[in-house]
Amino acid sequence: MLKNLYILGAGGFGREVAWLVERINEKEMTWNLEGFLDDNQKIMGTWLAGYPVIGTCKFLENCSEETWVVCAVGCAKTRKCIIDQVKKLQRVRFATLIDPSVLYAKEMKIGEGSIICAKTVITVDVEIGSHVIINLDCTIGHDARIEDFVTIYPGANISGRVFIGECAELGTGMQVIQGKKICQGSRVGAGAVVVRDIVEEGTYAGVPAKRLEIKETI
Repeated sequence: MLKNLYILGAGGFGREVAWLVERINEKEMTWNLEGFLDDNQKIMGTWLAGYPVIGTCKFLENCSEETWVVCAVGCAKTRKCIIDQVKKLQRVRFATLIDPSVLYAKEMKIGEGSIICAKTVITVDVEIGSHVIINLDCTIGHDARIEDFVTIYPGANISGRVFIGECAELGTGMQVIQGKKICQGSRVGAGAVVVRDIVEEGTYAGVPAKRLEIKETI
């Protein structure tokens, strides 16, 4: 029996996740993708990637049967806020989506609600938390630990024994050398190379990656 699925977030990545669901169904019919839920009132009732934008997350409060959702919002902290609200609903379950092209060892552990996109390679004894996004064409090395709500953007390379804390975001094409730690909430820019532990939350960029001093404006 197919499982009814809604995608939370109707942005560009949401449409990519819809495509991912279609790719899964091509291999084995698993999901009945009902459409998108999004807070943007301007797109209510429209169709994106062949699926309707049905309503906001409040739509889930009225579901009378088991309903599956996955959150396709790239910003890690925003995604956490959304999930913290949705998980209070009794009939909601969280789908874990892995593209059929992903290569991963049988020892991999992965939490609920996580998304792994096409052409990613995950090697041995890797642990991935809940509601993690690993985008296109990433590599994750042996014994890596990725905590909940992490976002890894396309083409990132994570070496072995790397630890990535909750809600961290790793930019497109960035690299982390073996054995390093990235603390929770940190943001590492596109193309950066992490060669030292990141122990203070902030934004990091460059080769090697260094913390940026961002001045707040009034």
